[in-house]
Amino acid sequence: MREKKNALKMKKQTLELSQDQIIAALSLMQERGFDRSSLLKMTLEAMMRAERDVHNEQECDLGNGYRPRRAFAHGKTLELQVPRTRYGNFKPLLLSVLKDQDEEMHRLCHSLYTKGLTTEQVGDVFEELYGHNYSKQSISRMASATKEELLGWLERPLDAVYPMLFIDCTFVPVRREKSVAKEAFYTVLGVRADATREVLTIVNTPTESASGWEDVLRDLKARGVTKVHLIVSDGLTGIEHATARQFPGCRHQLCVTHLKRNLLNRVRSNRKEALAQDLKEVFQIENPAYTPEDAMQAWKRFCLKWGRQYPAILKMGEDPRYALYFTVLDLPPSVRRMTWTTNWVERLNRDYKRVLKMRGALPNENAVIALMANVALTKRRYDHPVHNLKSAPQFPWVGTLK
Repeated sequence: MREKKNALKMKKQTLELSQDQIIAALSLMQERGFDRSSLLKMTLEAMMRAERDVHNEQECDLGNGYRPRRAFAHGKTLELQVPRTRYGNFKPLLLSVLKDQDEEMHRLCHSLYTKGLTTEQVGDVFEELYGHNYSKQSISRMASATKEELLGWLERPLDAVYPMLFIDCTFVPVRREKSVAKEAFYTVLGVRADATREVLTIVNTPTESASGWEDVLRDLKARGVTKVHLIVSDGLTGIEHATARQFPGCRHQLCVTHLKRNLLNRVRSNRKEALAQDLKEVFQIENPAYTPEDAMQAWKRFCLKWGRQYPAILKMGEDPRYALYFTVLDLPPSVRRMTWTTNWVERLNRDYKRVLKMRGALPNENAVIALMANVALTKRRYDHPVHNLKSAPQFPWVGTLK
């Protein structure tokens, strides 16, 4: 009996080593063939066991075996044995480090996926960094959290009043019903009352139409928008009627760049320069005394001149709808140039495509929208007020537009 007690006593004794002795022992083990991962595993497990001993002594707790936990180091997977206690309230400090590593992996997955890498490519990067082969399914699970967060951002409540909305579509190849085809993705970029910008929504409908835009605007109302003073869009047929039904009293500006592009495509190459010069007389955007009425008269003269050789242009001068290209002339000259086209959204569309073209055809519309939303969300310059808008005396034009 006495021998058994002595044996237990000796078993409980610990060997006290100095830091230099520990380093020397680890160096000797490495010289004898232990690789760094094995040494790291032994060291981490020893640290957790020692921490559990202190915990048990302070909390009057008891050891209760181990549970597995994976970590990654030196390009290899470490299968650690994490000590447990009977009461289950022991949490090694090392687990916080491992948790940080997991969060880092998810952040990296988010960054790589939203920059345009496929799940397979993200898995290749993870294998190179962590020494572990992640399946497409594993990467997809990590990316799904990113998608849900981004899609949730697109459903957030919105401001009640927006001085301006810029709306435009881009077409992206999407896989649907075992085939791939380009579909329309609608983007609404809003200018807020503090002159900052934000993307309000990104919506998929296979084709672009005025009724599709009306549905998009109706959804914005459901999310809190009650008043819009000006909408800028391309010349899609019927778009102004769709916006007026959802936001009565809202002014509409059709994109001048689209109009100029359309006109230049209607004449011969050797006449393009002359036509562009005549258009400058129609769109005197910097002239503070130039009114929409003056512009409409200049437009009719332009169409009459060029309509002698190109009858399609002559018909344009007879269409009262073209007055919508001169709405911005009611605004201060300092803000006309940034509000007479959809350039802000078109730049955003180009940014979308830089990311999307790396992916080819995406598996569904939500995958496209999530990537586009990430581009929109990370536009840091949108957080800064647009100087010309902020300094315009009529901004935010609440109750001042006719």
